[in-house]
Amino acid sequence: MSTTLPIAGPGAMRSYVRTLVRRHPRLVWGALALHVCAALAALAAPRLLGGLVEAVETGTTLGHVDEVIALLAGALVLQTVLTRYARYVSQVLGEQVLAELREDFVGNALALPVGVVESAGSGDLLTRTSRDVEQLGWSVRWALPEWTIAVITAVLTFAAAVSVGWWVALPCVLGVPPLVIGLRWYLARAKDGYLRESASYSTINATLTETVEGARTVETLGLGRERIDTIDGDIAESYAAERYTLFLRTVFFPAMEISYLIPTVATLLFGGYLYTQGQVSLGDVTAATLYVQMLIDPVDRIVSILDELQMGAASLSRLLGVAQVPDDRQVSGETPDGEQLAAADVRFSYVEGRDVLHGIDLQVGVGERIAMVGPSGAGKSTLGRLLAGIHPPRTGSVTVGGVGLVELPLDDLRGHVALVTQEHHVFVGTLRENLALAAPPGATDDDIRESLDAVDALDWVDSLPDGLETVIGSGGRAVTAAQAQQIALARLVLADPHTLVLDEATSLIDPRAARHLERSLAAVLEGRTVIAIAHRLFSAHDADRVAVVEDGVISELGSHDELVAAGGSYAALWDSWNGRG
Repeated sequence: MSTTLPIAGPGAMRSYVRTLVRRHPRLVWGALALHVCAALAALAAPRLLGGLVEAVETGTTLGHVDEVIALLAGALVLQTVLTRYARYVSQVLGEQVLAELREDFVGNALALPVGVVESAGSGDLLTRTSRDVEQLGWSVRWALPEWTIAVITAVLTFAAAVSVGWWVALPCVLGVPPLVIGLRWYLARAKDGYLRESASYSTINATLTETVEGARTVETLGLGRERIDTIDGDIAESYAAERYTLFLRTVFFPAMEISYLIPTVATLLFGGYLYTQGQVSLGDVTAATLYVQMLIDPVDRIVSILDELQMGAASLSRLLGVAQVPDDRQVSGETPDGEQLAAADVRFSYVEGRDVLHGIDLQVGVGERIAMVGPSGAGKSTLGRLLAGIHPPRTGSVTVGGVGLVELPLDDLRGHVALVTQEHHVFVGTLRENLALAAPPGATDDDIRESLDAVDALDWVDSLPDGLETVIGSGGRAVTAAQAQQIALARLVLADPHTLVLDEATSLIDPRAARHLERSLAAVLEGRTVIAIAHRLFSAHDADRVAVVEDGVISELGSHDELVAAGGSYAALWDSWNGRG
């Protein structure tokens, strides 16, 4: 069952913004100061022009006109210079904030419990990593600085307009009701609309990713039409979500246009009336009208950019929501006393009310090799993941040295128990870099080559044109599935944990090669505890004990010879494996 990752609320967003401001006080206040100075420089023009109109009315000289023009030019140059540096500082601040937010998001994403990632699927995380980061980047780099400039300019321009005379406030007030009504109507709907829009992109990405990854299965089972219908439904939902947000904008923006045009017309009419009554001068009417006219541009930008900020806020809430996934482990601070691995009355469920493990007890001796076998869907892999500390049990406990696996910090846990599955990943980079990910500090090329030799990979690595420096992964040299699995096993050798859980770790390798590889690994891992989950029963034959898992319980436990002699489920599997069934 798929789940959706959380979305941060307004409180968490405000807290994060405050944290960012505290990290960069000089840049924040420096940018604000420059924006204020730039806005103040822009306010000189209406005053100067109003004074010039009044001077022309009463009589003036050409020299005075030239002086006013020079002052206007100086104010314009000053405003341009201040605006340039204000935007530069804002851009620098935006880039730093965006970089930190990306780092925080990556850190939070990597800290997600594996079970949550598997349940949420790749589509949601992929959308947050790509589209949401891109949208937020646009908001932080451009929308937020421009909106800040617009707000500062609007506030100072209104103050300058009112300074001409109290009467200027009356026409401005006329634009407030439609502005407030429009904003309240829009803001009450916009965030949910944009969150729905982002969620629809996540669904599309999830469907596309699932279809591409399972392309062969889709083709084999003839599921093409079904997958097309599914993506069509996802696109229809996305279309509906985008159409809704477009509807919000088509209602909101015209209403705002009216709200900030009304004050300009009203100022001109009311000021003209007061002038005819002899209560104000022509210069005052000119300056007031120009100031109110100047309000149109910043108010228009405030309203327009508010739409971008709503999308940015929706993206930020999705990015911050990743940090709100509750941790599935509670570090106790206790130190394990030895490497004894034990499971006691373990029950586990992926879906509430439907356990897949039912009261399992298992004591694993230090240095013992246990093979887990059983039919598909019996719970072998699930038990292996609990024994590796990937999931916490619903009830019961899984401990190493008497300390619960989910009570250990992840770095400490991986020094005790590590899991290798048939799923693996080759990162973009050199082969050395791929292997060094798991190597302890100070590991040498000799250590890396020894790990490759341990997994029978040294021959093909030496045959590469650049050896360990060969670039692999997306865009680099392609490696086969079997080679990628050997790389994963070599990482395991370098990581050097005491206990290994191998879940079909050699399934992609030819059976004969796998047999040889497992024997090579056994020599390298001598003295370590190994729990091997496999369908190939030669692994069970070599193990100290075999655990047969059926229907979520361990139905048989003993050595290969004991279980064959018992004539139970394992004996039937062994006979079938050897062609005697």
